[in-house]
Amino acid sequence: MAKIAIFPGSFDPFTKGHLATVARSADLFDEVIVTVMTNTSKQALFTPAERVALITEATADLPNVSVQAHAGALTVDIARELHAGFIVRGLRNASDYTFENEIALANAKLAPEIVTVLLPTRAPEQGIASSIVKEVATFGGDVTDFVTPNVAAALRQKMGAANDKTQTD
Repeated sequence: MAKIAIFPGSFDPFTKGHLATVARSADLFDEVIVTVMTNTSKQALFTPAERVALITEATADLPNVSVQAHAGALTVDIARELHAGFIVRGLRNASDYTFENEIALANAKLAPEIVTVLLPTRAPEQGIASSIVKEVATFGGDVTDFVTPNVAAALRQKMGAANDKTQTD
């Protein structure tokens, strides 16, 4: 039986840290489905379709990785729908561990047949957070250390008007 994992998140934007987690997951599982979710507590910069396209391009060299958008559903329900036995989550620090462990415990109660795998982020990607990337991009900063080239270009395009305004104020 194939080992299928989902890697859920809002991915707004998709970072090099996310990519590292996907690549590590692709080594561990037969199939990895990056599931673009809606985070109701965040204001999205990119539409779900834009995020799917950006992630698909960034993961193009990983043949066992696919990308789908899923809105308005529990992660465990999506995992079941996709026949995934695993949910992958990346951990940058102790705060992430506390938060992700609480979610993993809730998911285990909701779907005991699905295993949550917490992957610690390696040193080069530890400080990368989508919210920080958006903040840097908002003020015209260089985000190339944090995101793939296609995401950096999309951020420049999205933030172009905002950057022009901040430079003339």
